[in-house]
Amino acid sequence: MPETPADRIEQALARIEAAATARTHAEQRLRLRHARLRAKVEDALVSMDALLARESAGGDQG
Repeated sequence: MPETPADRIEQALARIEAAATARTHAEQRLRLRHARLRAKVEDALVSMDALLARESAGGDQG
């Protein structure tokens, strides 16, 4: 039985829905990666700030 235009439309809709779902998952993964990276950078900056404060305080004594 040959495909009808309605069949092709249904197949196209299924592909569009699958692509939209994949994109949503990709965006969620990217947001999670961004949040993790941001947290790591914030931790590193806090550590560097503390180190600079200690070095500054130690330099004032010397």
